[in-house]
Amino acid sequence: MTRIAIVGPGAIGGTVAAWLAQNEALEIAVCARSPLTDLVIETQLGTISANPEVLTDPAQAKVVDWVLVTTKTYSADDTKPWLDLLVGEGTRVAIVQNGVEQVRLFEHLVPADRLLPVMINLPATRKAPGRIVQSGHGIIAVPAGSDGDDFVALFAHTEIEAATHEDFLSQLWVKLCGNCGSIIPSLTLRATGPVWSADLEAMVRGLAQECALVGRAEGADVPDSVVEKVVDTLRSMPEGAVGGSIHADRLAGNPMEVDARNGVIVRLGEKHGIPTPINRMLVTLLAASASPWVRGT
Repeated sequence: MTRIAIVGPGAIGGTVAAWLAQNEALEIAVCARSPLTDLVIETQLGTISANPEVLTDPAQAKVVDWVLVTTKTYSADDTKPWLDLLVGEGTRVAIVQNGVEQVRLFEHLVPADRLLPVMINLPATRKAPGRIVQSGHGIIAVPAGSDGDDFVALFAHTEIEAATHEDFLSQLWVKLCGNCGSIIPSLTLRATGPVWSADLEAMVRGLAQECALVGRAEGADVPDSVVEKVVDTLRSMPEGAVGGSIHADRLAGNPMEVDARNGVIVRLGEKHGIPTPINRMLVTLLAASASPWVRGT
């Protein structure tokens, strides 16, 4: 029996936990702030449910084979009480988060050779604690190697498509390019499609181009077609649509992953001497317009 603990059963963590729990060979526990009765996920393939063990106090935790951290990036240090008790000699820790700095954010908490960075594309929305809607196909990418192979095997009986990649770095930066444009609807609180203009298009393209340039400097392969896909996506965003999780978080008054999605582009741009004026400007404006308790940076 493989024992898995998922720290942070929000939309992503809850969906992953429910899918993994469909395999009786896996023993699933979720580490949550508040009690949960069960998990019910509405998917395009039908509704799935699960009754994993729910831990609400780190003192309840025991060593497991895998820890999957699915919290927001700004909550890395908050996971320490859980990791201190979940991680044993053979435990591997998968960081299932946005951005390109999964290892950097956790290597002071867990030895770097135990960490597995994970890129996930999983359209899921939490409607209530333990109640989630998965609106599309899930994709996971991890670095090639034995840890990656073992992690992918966990998802063999799920709808989520997991695979290892020799060029994992490019997987991260391609996704970041797709995510970085979400700062615009997060700032304006409106879908971009209905207000599309030549000036807005130039701003969106500039955001993605800056991300691609910095990613390439970091060693990633980010084709120009990725930039154009970002433009096409925001151009076609319909009225009333929520443009990504930071848009949803701002609407809800929650902390936002601005640093992981756009601030990192500015920081690594400075490292390589690459100007990132559009990302810098919008990060500054979003920080100035959001209340201190919802910035998350």
